Amino acid sequence: MVFGRHLVSRLVLWPLERVVATADAVADGDLERRAPDAETRDFSTLAERINRMTDHLVDAQGQLVRSEKLASIGRLAAGIAHEVGNPLGAIGTYVEVLRRRGVEPEVVSGVSRELERLDRIVRGLLDYARPHDEALAPLDPAAVARSAYGLLEAQGALKPARASLHVATGVPRMLGRAHVLEQAIVNLVLNAVDAAPGGVVIVGVTAWSYDPRRAPPRRATDPHHLAFPRWPASRPSRREFSEGQTGVLLYVADSGAGVAPEDRGKIFDPFYTTKQPGRGTGLGLAIVARAVYDMGGVVWADTAREGGAAFKMFFPAMT
Repeated sequence: MVFGRHLVSRLVLWPLERVVATADAVADGDLERRAPDAETRDFSTLAERINRMTDHLVDAQGQLVRSEKLASIGRLAAGIAHEVGNPLGAIGTYVEVLRRRGVEPEVVSGVSRELERLDRIVRGLLDYARPHDEALAPLDPAAVARSAYGLLEAQGALKPARASLHVATGVPRMLGRAHVLEQAIVNLVLNAVDAAPGGVVIVGVTAWSYDPRRAPPRRATDPHHLAFPRWPASRPSRREFSEGQTGVLLYVADSGAGVAPEDRGKIFDPFYTTKQPGRGTGLGLAIVARAVYDMGGVVWADTAREGGAAFKMFFPAMT
């Protein structure tokens, strides 16, 4: 009799209490709380469903916050474009006049650099806030990756690093905007080159079954005797797909310092940057995340096997 009560408590009452406690905590706003696994299949399934529901709630809340932030930035950007953009153009003209008159070159160059930085911030704000009205169209992500890499190579932007392009066979087509995807890849590669001067930068595209916790796909140049384990990764930004969904993985990996775990959930937010003051606007990754999400994809930061950061973009395959 005692054993029976203990068995009921262990298999039914205690798991039920834990599930109820988790549900109450989530209802009270603790969205970090998750129900623990249980010994029985039914309670284990119940815990998994509650956790999934909480994950969807976190996603919905994040999208709402980002939508409100986007609307605010849109209004701010419109005001800045008018109030700051025109004076910047006039100041640029005056600087050119000073340059022609032979005013101290170092002073004029310093003013020009700061003006260019202000102009980048204004343009970045407008790029982030501007909606993409262009319809999605079928595209070949492998061709877009080659185009972005070739553009950077022709400009000499890859010279500071040991860069390489890895394009797998059988990459499926996807829906997107080719020029927007190309710019997203360019932004990520430029960040990687900046993060790993003299180091390794790898741009890759491959067919992939969605699983953000899975290690990156094996490359043709990887030694056959080495195994790459699964690494834990933070939840991707903005959208979830069902595990195993087929699609395209585009990734940019480097051998730099990487992204600290505590920064991975914030680096796609506008104005958040880990660079030294004056070296970044905090809008580059936010623009990438916005572009990826608008094309129906997801982007997240992970650890590269090269030791630095790996930024991964996943898009569902065309059906």
